[in-house]
Amino acid sequence: MNNIDKLSIATIRSLAIDTINKAKSGHPGMALGSAPIAYTLFTRHLNATPKDSLWFNRDRFVLSAGHASALLYTMLHLCSYKVTMDDLKSFRQLDSKTPGHPEYGWTDGVDATSGPLGQGISQAVGMAIAETMMNSMYPAACDHYTYALCGDGCLQEGISQEAISLAGHLNLKKLILFYDANGITLDGGLGLSFSEDVKARFVASGWNVLEVEDGNDVDAIDAAIVKAKKADKPTMIMVHTVIGFGSAKQGTNKVHGNPLGEEDGKAAKLSYGFDHDNFYVPAEVYDHFKNTFGARGDKAYADYNKAMDVWKAANPDDAAKFADALEAKSYNVEYPAFEAGSQTSTRVASGKALNFFMNKLNNLFGGSADVAGSVMTKLDNGSNYFVDNRAGHNMNWGIREFAMASAQNGMLLHGGVRSYVGCFFVFSDYMKPAIRMAALSHLPAIYLFSHDSIAVGEDGPTHEPIEQMAMLRSIPNVDTIRPCDERETYAAWNAALDSKNRPTALILSRQNLPLLDGSSKEGVYKGAYVISKEAKKADYILVATGSEVALAVEAQKLLAADGIDVRVVSMPCWSYFDAQDKDYKKSVLSLDREKIVSIEMLSSFGWDKYAANHLSIDSFGKSAPAKDVINAFGFTADKVATFVKNLK
Repeated sequence: MNNIDKLSIATIRSLAIDTINKAKSGHPGMALGSAPIAYTLFTRHLNATPKDSLWFNRDRFVLSAGHASALLYTMLHLCSYKVTMDDLKSFRQLDSKTPGHPEYGWTDGVDATSGPLGQGISQAVGMAIAETMMNSMYPAACDHYTYALCGDGCLQEGISQEAISLAGHLNLKKLILFYDANGITLDGGLGLSFSEDVKARFVASGWNVLEVEDGNDVDAIDAAIVKAKKADKPTMIMVHTVIGFGSAKQGTNKVHGNPLGEEDGKAAKLSYGFDHDNFYVPAEVYDHFKNTFGARGDKAYADYNKAMDVWKAANPDDAAKFADALEAKSYNVEYPAFEAGSQTSTRVASGKALNFFMNKLNNLFGGSADVAGSVMTKLDNGSNYFVDNRAGHNMNWGIREFAMASAQNGMLLHGGVRSYVGCFFVFSDYMKPAIRMAALSHLPAIYLFSHDSIAVGEDGPTHEPIEQMAMLRSIPNVDTIRPCDERETYAAWNAALDSKNRPTALILSRQNLPLLDGSSKEGVYKGAYVISKEAKKADYILVATGSEVALAVEAQKLLAADGIDVRVVSMPCWSYFDAQDKDYKKSVLSLDREKIVSIEMLSSFGWDKYAANHLSIDSFGKSAPAKDVINAFGFTADKVATFVKNLK
């Protein structure tokens, strides 16, 4: 390590101390311990440029241990991203560009939203997957590494092993994970809760493992990165660090999540040989980052653009496809003819729609958590993605719902691919944190959730969703669509692919549903619409989703025979409907809430904003043939009609 290395690392650590001290909040421990790792990566290896922070072929860096955000913001500042000294001084303050945990799309240079431990690892796996996909289609346009930094806590989360196992199985050799092994968690020494052989765990999962004994040895860290780049497997570099290095409390949990304070902070800086005012950066340090990270990135960026100009001129068709892949397009297309009187489950309809749209998107990749045959996630014209077929469009995620959803986030963060994942609706619970992360990151993720109600039948309450719809609807920025027939399902898929910054969940039936005369694409896009009008003047409005729309239409006929005139409204997507203007919403739900009945074989939670009366299920389901379960819970045309009559 030479003098400029020492001075630069001291500067990084000192800025992190000052940033956290000024905020009176933050996590200095890992920021100080991992500083040499970040320094070595950024100054000697990482190819990226602040001239175009979203440059497609840049190396990606994910801070899985997002609580060490002060380290990342310091690096971005020194590397000349749009993170100013004033931004560092406003760390963790209202609306600052330096929030407590990194947020993609908010802070320049941040490649992924992270913080909930373990998700960053899985997002990095998704990025590495997307890199192989794009490289297989456009090798001249995509060829880079994915790096991630995690800590002891990340590796204790279950999602980490799901992701590690998957990455090893898929042999993602351009994925490099740094493990800051400082042996401390918030509650104390790692031995309180963790004693496994981490190296053996990675080896068993198919990874290359390297070890750096001294976390301050930048030359050893550099040598490990050089080796990792040559490996034929994903690589974990285990770096032994000292948490809170330089602090009087170093090596203890007391420095994990509390500012050092002025006295200890000053003493720590002096231990680095750094005797300067707060928030001071020596000119030679700025110059060093400009001459290393900056110069290397600028050259890589310029060389890439020149090479791309040549490639585009020689390959105009591929260049046009590549450009389309980078831009989220809208798909205003004519659907195939639907057979009047047909009966099709919406999961089967979804499979048809998926293959229909696949013919228009060569960059559509996806799969399910080992239930492709049940959720209908397989692309008929697509082969399986694997080590020897990176162009395969069908992903076999295995029974890894959480990692699957989180890796999809990484794929979308990488860019160039459109993706979808699927499983049974009840298991969306396993995916919820990753769905929330997609929403927070404004990613157009697509989720296919089949077996959407008590109609699952014999599998019983463990597999019958009840509260999951309410959960999804409660997440900000998520659109949840429960289509009633084949036509609505195609429209739901269309809407999901049209989305540019919101996740979309399609909630799909196992049982066959009739094609309804009044269903429409336009109605789905509006979120709710009149699918079966009243004869003259509506006495009541029945508003339903999914399979219950056809049930409401049947009940409408029975009620008409008794002189009760009702309107049936299909409401496939609450969030779409809520976004309509007041006049439209009033035209659909024109009666007082007391005259509106919601019908959904799921929890009633949330329906009160539309209706005062609910046919719903606020208990767990039952195990029996589907028809018997449905009848037991009162979801028959006769019972719906009786319910309405009793409102009089």
